[in-house]
Amino acid sequence: MRYLEVRKGRIEIIPMIDIMLFLLVFFIMITLRMIPATGIASQLPQSSTAQDLPHPKIVVTLFADGAIETDGQKLTIDDLTAKLAAEPDREHAAVTIAGAGTTTLQNLLAVMDACRKAGIVQVGLAAKDAK
Repeated sequence: MRYLEVRKGRIEIIPMIDIMLFLLVFFIMITLRMIPATGIASQLPQSSTAQDLPHPKIVVTLFADGAIETDGQKLTIDDLTAKLAAEPDREHAAVTIAGAGTTTLQNLLAVMDACRKAGIVQVGLAAKDAK
């Protein structure tokens, strides 16, 4: 007569744990993709007198081929000048140029001239400590 008894439903917890772990991993992977890149790998020049500076408002990346990037956008010299000129507090804005170690001096001076034309007076160069 045991087969006539009403059986209670059981909740299997193991498959639910598997699904929850899958969802956790999925959301972590999506969240990591949503975090913007905080930097790029570049070969900074070295300096034995490099100093730590406060975090700059604007970082301009200068690649070895002369390409310019800021905030993840590739720019021309004229676009960079226009973007810097549109800064609301240009007099106090700090620009740091993170150039590749193999970039030419002409490319560096072009970026510095763009900063000056835009009215930026605080320009720094990023370098690795040679220690």
